[in-house]
Amino acid sequence: MLLAGCLAKPAAAPAFRAAEAPIWSAAAFQPAQVAGTWRQVAGFQPSGAKCAAGAVEITPDATGLRLSGTLCLAGRAETVSGLAPLVGPGRLRVKGEDWWVIWVDSGYRTLAIGTPSGRFGIILDRGAIPADRLEAAREIFDFNGYRTDALTAL
Repeated sequence: MLLAGCLAKPAAAPAFRAAEAPIWSAAAFQPAQVAGTWRQVAGFQPSGAKCAAGAVEITPDATGLRLSGTLCLAGRAETVSGLAPLVGPGRLRVKGEDWWVIWVDSGYRTLAIGTPSGRFGIILDRGAIPADRLEAAREIFDFNGYRTDALTAL
């Protein structure tokens, strides 16, 4: 039993945002406006991680959003599928985890999604994201306590 305390502990999942920092979701988020295919253009990744950009199909539903695709989350490709219920303004529950839309541009072309835990943050776009919207999303992540040095274009 004494030796059990000497064993190496598994590495904790990286947190890309300061736990004490406030985080806000987009209260004016309109779920019906996000129908369609979204391409992942950036995400927070641990140093040395190599994860390819993903994509997700979003279909509005009466109680949330149906998701189908694969996304690079915290440096790992993860399948995302099924109904993500709306649990608040700009807030979804995906596989038991809260995902918050922290920013969407006025034309619903770019989404910045993060987690209160800071486990990941991603930027989705309907096409090729221009530099101004990418920079706006980066600034929103910074405002919400994220370490933007870990935000990687995919």
